[in-house]
Amino acid sequence: MSAGQANLETFIRSALKPFQAIPFISSGAAEVIGCEGKGLAICCGSHTGTTAHAREAFRLLWDSDVNVDFLQCPKPNPEKSPLEHNCSGKHAAFLATCKKMGWGLENYLQGEHPLQIEILRRVGELLGIPPAELVAARDDCGAPTLLLQIDQMALLYAQLGGANHAELEKIIRAMLSHPELVAGTGRFDTELMLRAHKQLVSKGGSEGIQCISRVGEGMGIAIKVEDGSKRAKHAGALHLLRQLDWLTPIGLQEMEEQVLHIGPGLQLEVNGELRFQET
Repeated sequence: MSAGQANLETFIRSALKPFQAIPFISSGAAEVIGCEGKGLAICCGSHTGTTAHAREAFRLLWDSDVNVDFLQCPKPNPEKSPLEHNCSGKHAAFLATCKKMGWGLENYLQGEHPLQIEILRRVGELLGIPPAELVAARDDCGAPTLLLQIDQMALLYAQLGGANHAELEKIIRAMLSHPELVAGTGRFDTELMLRAHKQLVSKGGSEGIQCISRVGEGMGIAIKVEDGSKRAKHAGALHLLRQLDWLTPIGLQEMEEQVLHIGPGLQLEVNGELRFQET
C-alpha cells in the first residue's frame, strides 16, 4: 500500500542504524563483550546525549578495549565529549566490531573499509539487490548512509519485525526493551514504543524520514516528508497507525497530545490546529 511516490529515492539517514548494527552481532563482537539489551539499543539510537546515553556508548568501547579517542562522531559542542553525540552508540559498535575482526580503527567510516563493505552486503541481502547497486553518502555524523527508494525502506522495516532473521530479532528485542536509549524521554520513537506494548519498533531519521515496524507480522512503514519537517512526519505516522489500528485509542490520544501541538518556543501566531489532512 502506498501514497505519493513510493519509488522516490532519498537517503534513509539514521533509520539505517538497526541494520548497521548487524555486523556487530554477526561478527561475534557483541557476544565477546556480553553485550545484550542496553548495549544493542544504544547502537541503534539517535539519542539525546544524556549521561545515561553516553555511559552506554562508553561501556561498549571500554568492554572492547577501544580508546574513546578513536570515535569519529563530532562533539555536540567544543565543551562536550563525542560520547554525547546522538550517534555515539552506532560509532562505538562500529569500533567494537573492527576490534574483534582486526580491522583498522582509524578509517572505520571510509566506504572501502571492510566494515562498511559488510554493511552494504547485509543490506543488499535484505533488499535482494547487489551491494554494488547501493549508493552511499556521508551522514552528519560522518558515517555512510544509503540512498534508497521509500518502498525499500518499508521492506527493510518489514524484515526488521518479521522474526525471520536472527541478528535483527536480537536488535528489535533490545530496542523494545530499552526504548529510552533509542531516542530519549519525550522523543517520538521512545514514546511510541512505550505505548505500543512491544508491538511496534519506531526509528526516525533526519530530513523527514520515519520508519515503523509491526513486530511478528512482517509489515513495515516508511515515510518521507519532502521539506524535511519533523512535525509533518509524526502527524503522518500517527494517521497511518490509526488507519492500521496498530495503536490503542488511548495510546493514539496520548501521542497526539504530546506531538501534534505547536511548542511555545516557536513564537508563532497560529489560527487552527496541526493535523493530517487527506487530499
